[in-house]
Order: sequence, then C-alpha cells, then structure tokens
Amino acid sequence: MNSLPKIESCRKVILAGRIAVMGGGAVLIPMLVSAIQFDPAVIAVAVTAVIGGIVAVGSNHSTTKEAMHELTTAEAKRTALIGQIDLRLVPNRDKLQ
Repeated sequence: MNSLPKIESCRKVILAGRIAVMGGGAVLIPMLVSAIQFDPAVIAVAVTAVIGGIVAVGSNHSTTKEAMHELTTAEAKRTALIGQIDLRLVPNRDKLQ
C-alpha cells in the first residue's frame, strides 16, 4: 500500500502543473495580441511556466499510471492470498466474549 501516498503526491504535482500552464498561457496570450505591454522577461517566465507545467503533468501522469498498476497488482495478490486461507467458523462465538 506504499503506492497511495505516491499517487496523491503525483495528483498534487499534476494540479500544480496545470495551474502553471494556465497561468503562463494567461500571460502569454494577451502579450502576444498586444493587450498588455511586451516584456521579454515576463514572456520568458510565462514560456517557462507553460513548458515546465507540461513536463510536470506528463511525467507525473505516467508515474501515477505505474503506481496504480502496482496497487492493482498488490490488491490481486492480496485477494488471492486471502482466498487461500482455510477459514472456519468458531462454534459458540457468543459465549467467548
């Protein structure tokens, strides 16, 4: 069950990456259509945010897929092991307590 924290961490990074892409795009588009003043430093930061966000989303998406596969495999093994246990009913269960 080590995959659950990894999956949650990846989801947070994916969300941050999407926010970076949207933020960078929100600055780039108005600057490219001359709605706001052109500034090379701002455009460099916006392009970096868009590219970095895309990379973060992509890499963490594949990591999430791998972790989900690991989790599914572990669950299948767990279910198979539980199925192999020879369980029996305890007689007079009420009197044991």
